[in-house]
Amino acid sequence: MTVYIDPPTWPGHGRLWSHLVSDVSYDELRLFADGLGVPRRAFERDHYDLPAHRYADAVTAGAVEVGSRELVRLLRGSGLRRPKGLVRRGLS
Repeated sequence: MTVYIDPPTWPGHGRLWSHLVSDVSYDELRLFADGLGVPRRAFERDHYDLPAHRYADAVTAGAVEVGSRELVRLLRGSGLRRPKGLVRRGLS
């Protein structure tokens, strides 16, 4: 199981956020996030949003640190990328 995380550089709601993705499946990603105690509501289309204070927890649990561009490249290469505005039934 490999799950990837980018640095917490994305602003929102008064804090910085990372993105947590899998390059294998959404099931793998959900299993990892569940193990961290990340709420399901943090899942957005193809990734979990993770606040900066949880970054080290994800890395300690086995998430591989990559840059944001690399994270998107891995997600696109896996076929799991779901950009905004694209709705695919049965994948939420």
